[in-house]
Amino acid sequence: MPIVHYKSLKASLMTPLEKAEALYDELVAHYGEGEDREIRAAAKLLLVALAKFKQHGGPRGIALADEYLDLLKHDPDKFERIMHGNRSEGSGHWLA
Repeated sequence: MPIVHYKSLKASLMTPLEKAEALYDELVAHYGEGEDREIRAAAKLLLVALAKFKQHGGPRGIALADEYLDLLKHDPDKFERIMHGNRSEGSGHWLA
């Protein structure tokens, strides 16, 4: 019987959004008690995401990124519903 590591089992049950949130948590931990560690971690993920929007979507990808930013600014409730809909059942991660 193969050995199954808890972390890999847990990761296999996570949605892609939950995996991204877990990476964010790892980046925050990486910065330790540094100043603005949450913002710095979020900025790294945003830089990678924006580069991938451009690389794989060109102008269409950048327009999609703009749509998400507009939602966050102008309809935060809808943005939160999108986030919630991309988590697994029972996940309470980042819920206020």
